[in-house]
Amino acid sequence: MRNLLEFLEKYHHWFLFLLLEVISFVLLFQYNSYQGSVWFSSANFVSGKVYEWESGIESYFSLAKVNEELTQRNLVLEQQVSGLSEKLTDATGDSAFLHAPTLQKLAQYKLMPAKVISNMIDKHDNFITIDKGSADGIKKDMGVVSGNGVVGIVYLVSAHYAVILPVLNSESNVSCKILGRGYFGYLHWDGGYTSMAYVDDVPRHARFRIGDYVVTSGYSAVFPPGIMVGKVRYVFNSPDGLSYRLKVQLATDFGNLRDVCVIDNTSLQEQMDVLKAAQDSIKQKEK
Repeated sequence: MRNLLEFLEKYHHWFLFLLLEVISFVLLFQYNSYQGSVWFSSANFVSGKVYEWESGIESYFSLAKVNEELTQRNLVLEQQVSGLSEKLTDATGDSAFLHAPTLQKLAQYKLMPAKVISNMIDKHDNFITIDKGSADGIKKDMGVVSGNGVVGIVYLVSAHYAVILPVLNSESNVSCKILGRGYFGYLHWDGGYTSMAYVDDVPRHARFRIGDYVVTSGYSAVFPPGIMVGKVRYVFNSPDGLSYRLKVQLATDFGNLRDVCVIDNTSLQEQMDVLKAAQDSIKQKEK
């Protein structure tokens, strides 16, 4: 306390000077219209800049949340477009439109947003790590999608992280179909370009065109039917000549993957269990 009093006594003239300056400025701007208008304009400009900087900072730190929301919204919009495109294809027979699962089909599944924290694309067997795990409801064998299409399948899960087996892995095997044609095959990646993969075992009697879209078939408990996989770019004969091999340009840009959604496949598993039970019942009757 004594030091404070000594400090005030030593510099009291400076405090008095500042007080008089403040009083003089208040009187100047309050009783002079010109100076008052200048002060008002300047104060508004400064406060406006401060608010602008504050808004920019808040926007920057909220980008992560915005990206998550955009990923989910993009997926929903694609579903809405796909529903309309599917009806148009049924009416015209033209499949040259973007298709993804219908909004009604995907609405029954829980989508869990996650961020990619590690992404390998330069190996023959690549893996992706996300920041969600069993504590967030993630389980092994759940499907993973981006706002553009299929990403992969949950391979390993810990409490707070999960490892994804992406399409860019030699062990990946996703059941697909050619949109609007009904023919299906299996998606594989043989290395090389990260934007290309192959659909094998497409029957020889299949009729399709370059540019047709490839989507998930729904014949598994991982992905709902109709999620975008890519677009047919080239067609080859299989080594045995009994089927086609399609070279597909993948819809997902794995080199720029930041936000994904994990699909809770509980409903899918229930559907597959019911289907398997029905098939087993038919086999028993045939015996």
